[in-house]
Amino acid sequence: MREVKAISDEEKIRDMKNYLSKKNKRDYILFLIAISTGLRIGDILKLRVEDVYNKNSILIKEQKTGKRKEIELSPKLKREIKKWCSSREGSEYLIKSRQGLNNPITRYRAYQIIKEVAELHGLDNIACHSTRKTFGRKYYEKYGDIEELRKYFNHSSSAVTLRYIGLEQEIINKHVRELWD
Repeated sequence: MREVKAISDEEKIRDMKNYLSKKNKRDYILFLIAISTGLRIGDILKLRVEDVYNKNSILIKEQKTGKRKEIELSPKLKREIKKWCSSREGSEYLIKSRQGLNNPITRYRAYQIIKEVAELHGLDNIACHSTRKTFGRKYYEKYGDIEELRKYFNHSSSAVTLRYIGLEQEIINKHVRELWD
């Protein structure tokens, strides 16, 4: 399995959001939830309208860890979710497939969506997990608290979190470049 990267270019993220909001609202909501919450794609695909509509937070049991988690929703994300869910039934999957009566899209379809929009915007090595890493990177850049982010991601150490969001190698590269300056 190859290592995927976080999306570190704010302008690319904005362009990807704009593109998806015009092209396909479902895919836009998928991308927005993923980069705004840092949830794994499997946990997002299990969400139903009733889990998020008119809520301040999302309560989930993480598929990977089995741990319960509460994710606060930003005002912008709440507005977008409200628009998306207003004409949908509570029991509908939030990211609903066109296949069958009420099924979420597959993990593979989610991968295709993220990969396609990334490639259209000149990014490579991007997949579903990139959205989680992007969330982590943005969080760390804004607040600088790696320990808090480590707890959010349930990582074993801060070093693991730094490596996960792609900053460990960046920091090493910067130090090597500047070593003899």
